[in-house]
Parts: sequence; structure tokens; C-alpha cells
Amino acid sequence: MCELLGMSANVPTDICFSFTGFLHRGGGTGPHRDGWGIAFYEEGGYRDFRDPHPSVHSPIARLICDYPIKSNIVISHIRQANVGQVRLANTHPFVREMWGQPWCYAHNGQLADWQALSHSFYRPVGSTDSEHAFCWLLGELRRAFPEPPQDDARRHALWQLLHELCERLRGLGVFNLLLADGDYLYTFCSTKLAHITRRAPFGRASLSDAELTVNFAEHTTADDVVSVIATEPLTDNEEWVRMVPGELLVWQGGVIRARFKT
Repeated sequence: MCELLGMSANVPTDICFSFTGFLHRGGGTGPHRDGWGIAFYEEGGYRDFRDPHPSVHSPIARLICDYPIKSNIVISHIRQANVGQVRLANTHPFVREMWGQPWCYAHNGQLADWQALSHSFYRPVGSTDSEHAFCWLLGELRRAFPEPPQDDARRHALWQLLHELCERLRGLGVFNLLLADGDYLYTFCSTKLAHITRRAPFGRASLSDAELTVNFAEHTTADDVVSVIATEPLTDNEEWVRMVPGELLVWQGGVIRARFKT
């Protein structure tokens, strides 16, 4: 299956360290050779890079490692194709506009009977179960919330509905998800996702997929909070927390704002 990588931070932060380890799983230390992509939310804008070739050999992936893009939210994906050809249109992450915001999505897993999910506002460009499910999911949210929620009660209702929709998709197979709207990062665990939050006092971290160690104390301030989410832990000297199947976490500024469980 594919693998996911996400980040939520309270200050614009680059993901070069984590991505350096992650990209090696795309055809190096892992079998995910069928494309990769990464998306950044920064200064009210959005940009992404996608490539249908293995990330371990991709010049674009090396650019991301060498060019420290500062972002509060990042979503990345490396693909091992199950449904749909290996081509750019089927490469995650996918993006659609809702309420004037770019919603970014990446999925790890495989769904059965996904063609039965009917679309309303959004249509897929490629031929994957992942993008089909994304268009359905976002359409259901937009149907229930024609306008963006403006208060805490409405936001909580939106998050509750998102959890219910993710649970429905989990009923079709494996559905691990990263989703973001520029303000919040949503992570849903069907089988496996793990996360770590780094804050002062910062220490050293060593990648498990590459020979690289960093001392975060040299690159941060005492107020920084950075959380990284991945299918499997990226470092071998830190304690990662594994999510529970059926759990949805809502992240903002590097911390968990809400948690929903089955």
C-alpha cells in the first residue's frame, strides 16, 4: 500500500528532515515506486509538487529536500498503485476548492465497491478509488455545510460529520487519510498512522531510512511546536504515538484540537 506523511506546526516550518527519510521509502527502502507528491500551505496560499516516478530517484524530490519551504501544514504521499494506472492524474495529493479554500487530500488503502459512491459537486480527474472517495467525501461535507462554519459549535458538527464519513469509507476497506483546508489538518486512522509532537526542550532525531541526524535545538525557538504524522515512524530514537483504528484527530498549530473515536 501507499504511505502518508503530514505536518502541523504553529510557525512556518520546513519538512526537509522528515521528507528526506520519507522519500527513500518510494523505491529505496520501500516498494512505493508508483509516484509521489507533496503539498504546502503557506502565507494564505497553496502549492504542490507531484511526480509519477519513484521519489527516491526524483529530481523534484531532491529539490524539496534542498529548498526549505516554510509551511504550517504539509501533506505528502508515496504511491504503490492498486487501482488506476501509474500516471500524473492518479498521483496524490489531490486538491479541490470548497468555500474559497483549497482542500488537499491523500489516502492510503484500498476500497471495495467504491464506484457506488455517488458524486454531487465534484468529479475525479483520474481513475483511482482514492480520488473517487475524495470527491464523494468533499461533496457530502459541502452538501451538509453550504457555507463554512463560523462558530465552534458548527465546526465541531463539521468534524463530527467528517468522522462519520471516514467511518463509512473505512467500512469499504482500508482508509487512512490526511486532509487539510489551510487552517486544520485532519488525520484518520483505519489501520495505521503514527504521530510525534516536538517542542522545547528539543533534542536530536535520527532517521530510520537514511543516515541523517538533526539537533532540533539548533533550528527552533522555545515557542515552536511541530507535529509530524506518518504511516510508520520516521525516526528510530524517538517515541511515536500510534493512532487507534477509527480515530480522527483535528490538528491546528501543531497540537490536537479535537479527537473523535468509534
